[in-house]
Amino acid sequence: MSRGRLPDRNDGVSARVGKLDTLSAILPAMGATDRVEQLAQLLTDDDVETLRHLAREGMGANSLRALTSDLSYLEAWCLAATGAALPWPAPVPLILKFIAHHLWDPEQREKDPAHGMPEDIADMLEAQKLLRGPKAGGPRQPHAPSTVQRRLASWSTLHRWRNVSGHFSAPDVRSALRLAVRVAGRPKTRKSRKAVTADLLERLLATCEGTEVSGPSLADIRDRALLLTGFASGGRRRSELAGLRLSQIDWEDPLPADPNDPDSDLLPAAGLRLGRTKTEGPSDDNAVLLIGRPVVALKTWLEASEISEGAVFRAIDQWGNVKSRALTPQSVNAILKARCARAGLDPRDFSAHGLRSGFLTEAANRDIPIQDAMLQSRHRSLAQASSYYNDAGRGRRRSARMLG
Repeated sequence: MSRGRLPDRNDGVSARVGKLDTLSAILPAMGATDRVEQLAQLLTDDDVETLRHLAREGMGANSLRALTSDLSYLEAWCLAATGAALPWPAPVPLILKFIAHHLWDPEQREKDPAHGMPEDIADMLEAQKLLRGPKAGGPRQPHAPSTVQRRLASWSTLHRWRNVSGHFSAPDVRSALRLAVRVAGRPKTRKSRKAVTADLLERLLATCEGTEVSGPSLADIRDRALLLTGFASGGRRRSELAGLRLSQIDWEDPLPADPNDPDSDLLPAAGLRLGRTKTEGPSDDNAVLLIGRPVVALKTWLEASEISEGAVFRAIDQWGNVKSRALTPQSVNAILKARCARAGLDPRDFSAHGLRSGFLTEAANRDIPIQDAMLQSRHRSLAQASSYYNDAGRGRRRSARMLG
């Protein structure tokens, strides 16, 4: 089959739709019927069985969601580029083709339109809403190196789960990827352009006070608890906030405001057992402690919403009724952006990850030892956590003032 024409994959689509439906509980993004049908068209029977196996093995929802997204993209790209489904194992030339189609030199592409991903392949991926088109009047751009590296990592992981040997560490692949990343020349960006530090958090919380006439609404009370819990618990990821259950909260005895003065005022405390996270399994001892305002806000929300079990942070309908379903990670992001807009901040500068970067940035600004901050944020990588400390300390460096 020639490149540029997708083969008919309708055989078995109905059966795959049924199997994918069983994954919708752990993959909320698949809940829409059109999304499930699209995945059923893109994925093979073996792909679906691999995903179901991973779900049975207890892979985290975020990891499984990312693998599903990457696998569907890889299948669609391979069909468009070669006219065939992904082979297992993937040969080195196919991996090199993937790198060449996604990381290229923008300047060279201006001279040679054949450089990078061919237009017919890009058009097919755009038609399936798997690839963003170029900005109006602008040239097509290469993928972000981090996206390409993540998809290659997912591809390699899926090889291991299928018990086949991949070639992702082959010298040719490593060399091509290293050079392509350098040529693509796109700097690494933060998940949130700006960190939600303590001063900005107070501005967001001020939008949750309601009016003098009516006071805070139920959504205001929820959002206040969400923001305070998200920040104070170490900058929890949006998926962790969305997935937080009442059974994960341990109400503890009050603690002194000053740990060095047992006679200081007592503050309410609560422990959060995080369970499975992006970097830790459910058996890891990854509890974090909340003290003071976040605990008060959390209790106020639970009392106002009359939640006695299940998800902590839930959707609220237009009539002010608390729904039984939990917020989605996307909703957590939308809530933070909406509060930014109300506070007079540009929502484009912030995402839910700003709570995480903000926590570490604030810890650095207050000269809290990085090891202490990492116990709360649950960062496993000292290098990752250090990047926030380094950014926070840039303005205080004496070395930058030698000619001031």
